Amino acid sequence: MIVSIDVDAQKTFSPLCPAELPVLEGDTIVAELNAQALLADLRVMTKDAHSPYAKWLVEKPEQMLKPTGLPEADVTWVSHAIVGSYGYELLDGLPAAKEYDFCVWKGVDPEFHPYGACFHDIGEKLSTGLLEWLRAKQVKTVIVGGLATDYCVKTTVLQLLKGGDWTVIVNAAACRGIAPETVEHAWELMMQAGAVVLENAVEIHNYIKNQ
Repeated sequence: MIVSIDVDAQKTFSPLCPAELPVLEGDTIVAELNAQALLADLRVMTKDAHSPYAKWLVEKPEQMLKPTGLPEADVTWVSHAIVGSYGYELLDGLPAAKEYDFCVWKGVDPEFHPYGACFHDIGEKLSTGLLEWLRAKQVKTVIVGGLATDYCVKTTVLQLLKGGDWTVIVNAAACRGIAPETVEHAWELMMQAGAVVLENAVEIHNYIKNQ
């Protein structure tokens, strides 16, 4: 069983929302996400789903990435992925939520700002159910792409690697990151933890075929 995961492939993390958290070329990953999904039996969607009253919100970009003092939201962020907003939407060309086989909405609680798709909390005690669902489906391979490489993709991949006996493949062409230095570090961490990083869906297809 192969599962493809679209991590936070939302407009908020793209140039379509310049006042939120625009990731360079964040709106160009749809074709690769759809291509990797064609290699899988099941498809998962994850979305940031934040409250306009979140405790970690700040107004200006220069105020971001400061400690919050909150146990479940490590640093401050500007407003993004507010439920019901344009930025909250999935990128155009992706399936509707009901067309996915499993969905994760994270960061709904105003005091929580998790990054990974497997847990609602930073301490990784409150499961979203994703790991349990993957185990129940007897998944052997997980293919991951999405936004942003250096935060939610990285954390999701690391959680997946710790959470089950499956191969985790990261599709580089389906990922975009925020800052070059943190993106480079994220790739290093994922590979060190055991992730298989491949260039695109074509390489993933060849890799799977040869296993």
